[in-house]
Amino acid sequence: MGGTARESGSGEGIQHFNAVRYRVTGTGFLKSKFYSLDDEFTDTLADLPMREKSAIEPTIPCNVISQRVALEISTVNINEYFKINRIIIFSKEIFTSFPE
Repeated sequence: MGGTARESGSGEGIQHFNAVRYRVTGTGFLKSKFYSLDDEFTDTLADLPMREKSAIEPTIPCNVISQRVALEISTVNINEYFKINRIIIFSKEIFTSFPE
């Protein structure tokens, strides 16, 4: 075979992370933050008010371009809690590698 092999779907490309959706119940406000590799930068997302029962899965927009990210989820006040059933992170590969 001639040509160069391209790793499709390897997860090593540059991604644009543009939203996150939670299925969450609890009390208080859910705080979320994206971290890039080695914590080079952070993106704090909008606070999400929680309820004991909810039929809503809110989509929280973000704007992060990175190879990989870490997601931190927390509450800030004592006796607040949350239960997450699902997390969906929306992303799209925009580059297959870094420029040379």
